[in-house]
Amino acid sequence: MMRLFVLPACLVAFSLALPAFAADPKAAVTDPAKADADFAVQGEYLSEGDKKLGAQVIALGDGKFDLVVYTGGLPGAGWSSGGKKDKAAGETKEGVTTFTHDKGTGVLKDGVLTLTAKENGESLVLKRVERKSPTLGAKAPEGAVVLFDGSTADNFQNGKITEDKLLQQGVTSKQKFQDCTLHIEFQTPYQPYARGQGRGNSGCYLQGRYEVQVLDSFGLEGKDNESGGVYSIKAPDVNMCLPPLAWQTYDIDYTAAKFDENNKKTANAKITVRHNGVVVQENLELPKGTTAAPVKEGPEPGPLYLQDHGNPVRYRNIWLVEKK
Repeated sequence: MMRLFVLPACLVAFSLALPAFAADPKAAVTDPAKADADFAVQGEYLSEGDKKLGAQVIALGDGKFDLVVYTGGLPGAGWSSGGKKDKAAGETKEGVTTFTHDKGTGVLKDGVLTLTAKENGESLVLKRVERKSPTLGAKAPEGAVVLFDGSTADNFQNGKITEDKLLQQGVTSKQKFQDCTLHIEFQTPYQPYARGQGRGNSGCYLQGRYEVQVLDSFGLEGKDNESGGVYSIKAPDVNMCLPPLAWQTYDIDYTAAKFDENNKKTANAKITVRHNGVVVQENLELPKGTTAAPVKEGPEPGPLYLQDHGNPVRYRNIWLVEKK
């Protein structure tokens, strides 16, 4: 008779006491309730009064952070690309996060960031804010093609829905399109230990040919391979990426490339991208299909493709209006 291996009672009790998510503290987090203490520190901060400063605090794991301070306000709201900004590194000890810079110091506690200038000792207080896209939750207009509303993933090849009714990355729409306007909402995971292209990476491909990058690029420089960028073609005019786990929007106006009867291209595709309500690409010509596009340029209609790059990026409220 087969005998079962039995753990001692003390070991059973110990194993049951371990939290379910403790196995890999560096795993991507999609639920804010399971995020570490650094998640509450990360975010955007804004001063009040006449002197406007905006700040973004980026979690790097193990209580370490980067701080970016913007003169004039936050990106897209008082600060634009090319404006003055400063960077500093910081660390949390005993509940207080301290940043050091050759121009001064910053102290962050309980959602309040106090910046003190080294030159004259002047201090400025910035409070935590949570910005939301003005098009978040936008309803599909009459006549729109609703690709995903949380009820089914049947409009996509390989479509999968999470328990909280969100669409997982790595899907291709079954329906194909030409000229259109697209609304899509996305959420990047919280991955403080990841860097660069390994942090909340996906992509929104119009006609499966031209990628508007999806990435947790909160606080980064704003390059073509970061959120709002058209991959390998053009960086966004401003980095409008919000912190990970915040819901964000793309509202995209797309005009397909034109071809003659011999399938020779006569006009490039064009795209205008609004990221969280701010125009980051305006009437941009797309001279080629972007890197890793699954569909080659051509006169045929193409699908919406949401890339799987190994990170659990989530999507919701996806609809488009075809242009006649």
